Amino acid sequence: MDQDHIKEFDKWNIKKKLYHNQNKKPPLFKERDIWWLSVGVNIGFEEDGKNDNFVRPVLIVKKFNREIYLGVPMSSRIKDNIYYVPVTVKKETVSVMTSQLRVFSSRRMWNKLAELDEGDFFRVLEELGRFFVLPFSQKQEGRG
Repeated sequence: MDQDHIKEFDKWNIKKKLYHNQNKKPPLFKERDIWWLSVGVNIGFEEDGKNDNFVRPVLIVKKFNREIYLGVPMSSRIKDNIYYVPVTVKKETVSVMTSQLRVFSSRRMWNKLAELDEGDFFRVLEELGRFFVLPFSQKQEGRG
């Protein structure tokens, strides 16, 4: 494996323990917010965070409570790929990586970067909605 691509699992594990054990009040956040999050070092092609705190911008898609939410990591890379939805943040075009949708803890949050425009947000929701159209079989009549 190339030295430049060795993942820092041990460093992330130390940070992860600190974030897990922190005893601070969760920040105020809402859907459409973009926050810097410590997403960590992940397996395979799961999106990693960058720098010493393993951070990456994440769009909050659905807030469940003060502690957890559904979020989508973002990238400055623009790809011609159905799972990279281009949006504008602070006058710059970036991508929301819809294939990386997952639940996050508010303990990973650093600071708010921006709030996504409503039009871009609904476009992201539309793309995410395509994931959940499942081919359920028709309900059959029961005997009871």
